[in-house]
Amino acid sequence: MKSKDGITRICLWSGPRNISTALMYSFAQRSDTRVFDEPLYGYYLSQTDADEYHPGAKEIMDDMETDGNKVIEMMMGNHDKPIVFFKNMTHHLLKLNKDFMHDVVNVILTRNPKEMLPSFDKVIENPSMKDVGYQDHTELLEYFEKENITPAVIDATIFLKNPERILKKLCEKTSIPYQENMLSWEKGARPEDGVWAKYWYGNIHKSTGFMKYQPKTEPFPENLTALLNESLPHYQRLEKIALK
Repeated sequence: MKSKDGITRICLWSGPRNISTALMYSFAQRSDTRVFDEPLYGYYLSQTDADEYHPGAKEIMDDMETDGNKVIEMMMGNHDKPIVFFKNMTHHLLKLNKDFMHDVVNVILTRNPKEMLPSFDKVIENPSMKDVGYQDHTELLEYFEKENITPAVIDATIFLKNPERILKKLCEKTSIPYQENMLSWEKGARPEDGVWAKYWYGNIHKSTGFMKYQPKTEPFPENLTALLNESLPHYQRLEKIALK
């Protein structure tokens, strides 16, 4: 879907510790696409108490625009490529006006909380629902339903079992041609990485493509059981409509 200015803007709405950075790297391989890494992160940190426990919070806010409305203006403004991919965390939206979502391609990315929560807990201990985004995903989906916006939904597990198949389906829904080079990238950091990459991107910097799905074998942490039970209904709602 192209906007009136001819630019296709893809907004990925993800939870943390999904495959959002890998998807950003995938789209960055396209010569027709510019990618942006979590442009609303600084705004989110400036508006919540997350700045007290997110690693590198001050550095992030010093490096980024913290006015959420200005970030949306940037996203909807002029760009030097015909396709623009914004990797966003859904919970970074907070109370921003969502009208712009009528003029972008919206993609919701989710992951089974049984696998996501232990990974997130290794960086930010004892997270709550406001940190992990599952309820925000449900609320965003309800907004889309009310506004007659049809998002594409990606489940990280389904995706990793067959990245090429789901990427082709995503490109079809986005009305852009699929490119084979989206399946691989060079090892190491990318210039678009946010300044928080040193805290979160260790594994992706070692990769050269989407990692094969490997189910978790470690016991689920007891301290996360309540959050898991709270998250599962939100995840299951999205899982049902994910691209297959």
